[in-house]
Order: sequence, then C-alpha cells, then structure tokens
Amino acid sequence: MNAAKALLEMFKNYGVQYVFGLPGETTLPLYKEWASTSEIKHIMMRDERSTAFAADAYARFNFTPGICESPSVGATHLIPGVAEAYKSKIPMIVLTSDIPIHLEKRNMLTGLNQTALFEKITKESNTITDVDELPNIVRRSFRLSTSGSPGPVHIRFPSDKQNEEINNLDWFIQKDFITYPGHRSVAELTKISEALKILGTAERPVLICGQGVLLSQAWDEVILFAELFGLLVGTTINGKGSFPEDHPLSIGVVGARGGTSYSNKCVNNADVIMYIGCSTDSAGTDSWKIPPLDTKAKIIHLDISEKEAGNNYPTEVFLIGDAKATLRVIKEVAEKQEKKRRSLSRIRKIQQEIAEYSKYVASLSDSNDSPIHPVKIIKELNEVLPKEYALVSDVGVSAIYAATFFKVKEAGRKTLFNYAMGSLGYAIPASIGVRFARPGLKIATLVGDGSFGFTAGELETVSRVGGSNHILLFNNLSYGWIRAEWLLSYGKEYVDFATNFKPVDYLKIAEGFGLKANRIEKPNQLKDVLIESFNCTEPTFTEIIVDPEDKLIPPVPSWIKKADKEGFKHVK
Repeated sequence: MNAAKALLEMFKNYGVQYVFGLPGETTLPLYKEWASTSEIKHIMMRDERSTAFAADAYARFNFTPGICESPSVGATHLIPGVAEAYKSKIPMIVLTSDIPIHLEKRNMLTGLNQTALFEKITKESNTITDVDELPNIVRRSFRLSTSGSPGPVHIRFPSDKQNEEINNLDWFIQKDFITYPGHRSVAELTKISEALKILGTAERPVLICGQGVLLSQAWDEVILFAELFGLLVGTTINGKGSFPEDHPLSIGVVGARGGTSYSNKCVNNADVIMYIGCSTDSAGTDSWKIPPLDTKAKIIHLDISEKEAGNNYPTEVFLIGDAKATLRVIKEVAEKQEKKRRSLSRIRKIQQEIAEYSKYVASLSDSNDSPIHPVKIIKELNEVLPKEYALVSDVGVSAIYAATFFKVKEAGRKTLFNYAMGSLGYAIPASIGVRFARPGLKIATLVGDGSFGFTAGELETVSRVGGSNHILLFNNLSYGWIRAEWLLSYGKEYVDFATNFKPVDYLKIAEGFGLKANRIEKPNQLKDVLIESFNCTEPTFTEIIVDPEDKLIPPVPSWIKKADKEGFKHVK
C-alpha cells in the first residue's frame, strides 16, 4: 500500500466523513487513491481560505476535528482560516501537499517553507519525510488537536512521498481522540474549595461563559451551577448559546460585541466574576473596560488553557481544567456545603431592567423605516427559524445585531461567529461546514456585502452541495463598519474614503449560481419572504437593503457614548 492510501485508511479509521479541499498538481497522487474511497467524501470548495473556514465550522457543530486540505500552491490561502481556528481553539487537521522537499531551495514552482508558514498558527506542524512514520503522525495529530487546549494541527505531505510504499503495519488508532475533548482534566480540588468559599460569600456574583463552554459541551453543567448558586450568567459573543437566554438568570451577551447596557452594568457592578472557557479578549470585555482592569471584583477563572486563565485580570483563584468535568466536581463539592441564600431583589431588579430594555427593542423591531431596521430583521428571524437551526454570521452589521438581539432559548451550539480574528468572508464557507456537520438543520447565513466580495464564488459550492442553507445579504453599499469607525474616531469628512461600492445586482449573481433569489426593500415584505425561504429544502439567497453603520450606529459601548454625545442616530 502506498502512503496516500495509508493516509486515507487512517482517516477512515478515525471516523472522518468529510474533507474540505480543492485540487492541485501536488495532491493528484492522493486524489488518485481517493477516487476509489467512498467512505470519505471530498467536498470541493472554490478557495483554500474557504476550506479552512468550512472545516472550522464543521468541527464546532460536529465535535470532531474538521479536516481541510490544499495543494502546495494554495497553502498561503489557508492562513486566515487556520489562524481563526488557532485563536478560537478549534480542533482541525490541516493537510497540505507539497513539492518534493529536496527541490524547495531550487525554486520549483509552488514550493515554499510550509512549516515556517504554519508552525506559529497551529499546535504543531509535521512533515512526512519517512512514510513509515505516517501512522504515528496521524495519531499524534488527532491526539494533539482534540486534547488539552484544542486547536489545528498541520500535516505536510510531499507529492513524491504519496506514491511511496509503506512498510509500517502499526495502523492502530487511539479512539480517545476521535471526538473532542479527547480527555477531560479536572481542576485541583483545593482550588475548587477556594472558589466555592468566595462564591459562597459573594453578594453580586456574575458568571461569564466563553466559547470554551461550547467546545466542552458544558451547557447543562453551567445551568445547574448557576441555579445552585443563584449566579447571573452572561456570555461572550463566541460563547453565545452556553446558557439559555430566556432563563431568569441570563443577562445575555456582554462586552463590546453584543453586550447591552444592563448586561455590561451587571459585570461592572459584580463583586465576584467567574469566567469559564473565556479568553477575556478585547471583544468580550470592551477592551478590558467591562470589567475595568482595576476592578475590585474577585476573579475566578476556569479554563483548559494555562495561557488564558488569569491572562488579563488579577485572578483570585485559577481553575485549570475542562469546563464540563470540573463543573461536575464543583457541583458535587458544593452540594455538601451550606450555601448562602441569594437576594431575589437583585435578580428581580435585573429582570425589570431587561423588561424595560425589551420595550425599547420592541419599538425598534416594529419600525416601518426603509431601509429596513436591522433589529426588525433579527426579530423576524427569531420568530421564523424552527427549533433545529444554526445561525452563522459574518462580522459587521449582521453579527452585532444577531449577537445582541437574537435570543438563543435552548442552550447548545446554535450560533457561529468568528470573533477571534474577525476576518471577513467567514459565513458562507462556514455555513457549508455546518451543512455537512448537521444536515438536518435550517441554516441562516448572515452576510454583509463587504464579506460577500471575499467568498462570492462559494455560492457555486452552496448550490452544488444543496441543503437548507439560506443566505441573507445585508446590503449597505459599503464597508459600513469602517464608515462608522471613521465617523466616530476622525469625523464625517473621512467616511467615504476607501469604503464605498458601486451598486451590484446580487440577485443576478445568486441566480447565475443556481440559487433562488429575492430582494427585500420594504419592511412589510420581510416576514413573508423569510417564511418562504426557510420552507425551502434547497439553498436560497435574499438581499436586504439596510443603512450603513455610520447612518445608524450599532450597539457598541464606546460608539454609543460618542453617538449620544454628537447626536448621531444609534441603537443603544
């Protein structure tokens, strides 16, 4: 058996069902074997960046490592997607073929030092120089990707090695690492006791969940823990879904991307803040103002990664361990201890603030303005989407309103945002990954017109692979987020610099790729078109005309203050 066939056999034994990629000359020996391997489906994409984004999303929804592959010529195109997965701690196997390594320094076409390219944005980069090492490299890649602080692992597979015969019969796999988390470590028991003592004496405790809760699948444990201690619970934008947002203890998303006035106030007023699976990054903390770096609150931080726990705030108790496993132990220990009865008046007060804010939101969602108010779009999505759904969003206007106003009522992986790196062009390829990870879901794919330009070619992939994937394009004829930043940071005289697009007939583009397409310009069209789209079992495309962000400032804390002061129209 040659090494190409051996790699596919190893992948098959690890339960790999789909690989996202596209062809190139250096991968053809592998493809030759692949053509007769029906168990592993190759999902052809139109850009290598998209293969990485699709694998990233597949991993988040399937809880197995996402697999993407690229020929040597496309290795550089993978970087945005691999970097997002690395910063987000998403388990992935990144496979690149290559020229024969010994020709790299002779300027052979498509050759470069791939190891140098990937070793800083993966947990490890391995090159197959001896084909008898291939089984060990595959085992190591799955083990590293799914264990500890998870992340992508790179395998570099030169074309000449793909055809070499393999003699190593050590083909066993390590079943522990087919899914993630591969192993669940538990924080030190004495530290758990310290954390519980602090929580037991707290007057205004708040729990903040990051994406680590979703990766650990710890949402049930979070609910039990919060109810046991009477903790108000917020999430970061990437952690949205860690806690049901209609729960009496929920304060919704916190920070600069999706946070509200009441949720951020709860964090800043807390006397104890416990982070779970949270990197305390700038998006989740409004650049470390929610809470401020000199907060008087005592900080407890539970995270699988020693790099993240206590990384940004003075931390009272470090809990290094898996969220789900550690919360189970915390519950067992806590049930044996006498717990302080929380004042219900605090929770009632928060619920009153939420109710008042909801009235304000309702006034926006009932708007009949044209262009259509983004809050109205999210309200209709809340009502139209069925129970089994996925909401995938690009950064920008679509993400900020979805994070703030879309309510995840059942905990679990329901939404997808790429706010580790935040690069444009994520949502469409990510929706393809979700389509294969969870084929029964109705997918709402929210895309800005700025992002659309990055991955428009993937509409062909969306059309080809089919499924209930419904793309909503927010068209404001610009890089609207940058227009708002120009306005609020430098003045209105700059907003047109390097931000505006000429009008584009997006319906023709979508229809040219074989998608059913609609355009919504008036509010009274919105609900009927969305219902019709989500009743379709095949992909659809809907263009919605909205204002750019400088014309309607979205709910970003620092922007709201400036907009309020200057009298700009904004959503608070």
